[in-house]
Amino acid sequence: MPKAYIALGSNLQDPVKQVQSALRAVANIPNTRLIKQSSLYQTAPIECVSDSQQPVPDFINAVVLLETDLTPIALLEALFDIENTAGRERPYVNAPRVLDCDLLLYDNLSISTSKLILPHPRMHSRGFVLLPLFEIAPHLSLPNHGKIAQLIQNHQFTDIKKL
Repeated sequence: MPKAYIALGSNLQDPVKQVQSALRAVANIPNTRLIKQSSLYQTAPIECVSDSQQPVPDFINAVVLLETDLTPIALLEALFDIENTAGRERPYVNAPRVLDCDLLLYDNLSISTSKLILPHPRMHSRGFVLLPLFEIAPHLSLPNHGKIAQLIQNHQFTDIKKL
């Protein structure tokens, strides 16, 4: 069965609860099996902006490894369904969110469509993805970016705390 890595994140409506609920939902995607899940990580917002004067709350993030018979697009649609069930709204780019589910990697596939880009184009520079990903797959290499351990060493991720 193909393997896929998924990033989960939330910074609204009890983010810990949202990510824990998403973990259960991901484990229940048909024709899919949850293999590993990372710890939860608290992360300062990056590129996330508020439309009010209120500060943007911290995120709770995690990464999971799945085995699935679903195609990448079918898996992405299942992730969108989980987001929608949680109440995800997209009022503007980088808005705070109840839940975000990102398909990071699907086996060694490279895909670039208007709907899906694999590998995820920004995961190599995001500590909130790299640290939980390293926790469950320490020997993983990211296409065009090298070993995850080296990527972590090359960055300082000071605004991330393992819960």
